[in-house]
Amino acid sequence: MTGMDWDEPKKAAAPLDLVEGEPLDEWSRDELAERIRRLEREIARTRRVLEAKSAHARDIDRLFGD
Repeated sequence: MTGMDWDEPKKAAAPLDLVEGEPLDEWSRDELAERIRRLEREIARTRRVLEAKSAHARDIDRLFGD
């Protein structure tokens, strides 16, 4: 495909690999709670971007009749 492919995976997800499986046993309860708050904010942001892209794709499909 020429141009930009919105569904093409990006290598920028690598920092997420650092978060998954990170040892948490030594973290305090406050640190764990803050981690959860920050991850939840990031999940919400990711969902907003995904919904915007999905809405855009639906608009294109309606316009061009997929």
